[in-house]
Amino acid sequence: MVQQDRAGGAEPLPALTRAGLSHLYFESIHPFEDGNGRLGRALAEKSLAQNIGQPTLISLAFTIEKERKGYYDQLEQHQKTLDVTDWLVWFAEVVLKAQQATLDRVGFFISKAHFYDRHRDHLNERQAKAIARMFQEGPGGFKGGLSADNYLKITRTSRATATRDLQDLVEKGALSRTGERRHTRYWLNLNPRASNQLQ
Repeated sequence: MVQQDRAGGAEPLPALTRAGLSHLYFESIHPFEDGNGRLGRALAEKSLAQNIGQPTLISLAFTIEKERKGYYDQLEQHQKTLDVTDWLVWFAEVVLKAQQATLDRVGFFISKAHFYDRHRDHLNERQAKAIARMFQEGPGGFKGGLSADNYLKITRTSRATATRDLQDLVEKGALSRTGERRHTRYWLNLNPRASNQLQ
């Protein structure tokens, strides 16, 4: 069981413990009228960075925001007790999720750079606009995939031109296609080697 009086001990606290406690204590004090959450997350990230001697480069604030309900539940529960073990376990799990989210985003941006290296000079203006819009959606792309109707709205072209453009993108390996007729969807082909092995 981790007790609050541990911070006064002779041995330095482990990185995650120190960061988790700094965030919990700051949020418990809640010193400002506004911005306590943002500043508390920044303190946690700063604490982690101090312990490892370099910036953490993790998306802690983004991950906490995604886990917002659990975050507030945990804060409320552990601001009322000296036993903060469960808070530290929860916080450590969020830090690990934040680290994975950062790795995923870095991987996505590297894949995006490779994608444009392969296809930049082979896209017409409409295709380039649609591809850029797909990348804006992030690593998951369009929820449910890009439809022909999505392509029409993005490019403001005719249905026949959209069909030709999409077919051309599939043939070039820029997009992969799933489904048939109305259920046809298009996905960014970020890993062409894996796609070729499947074919």
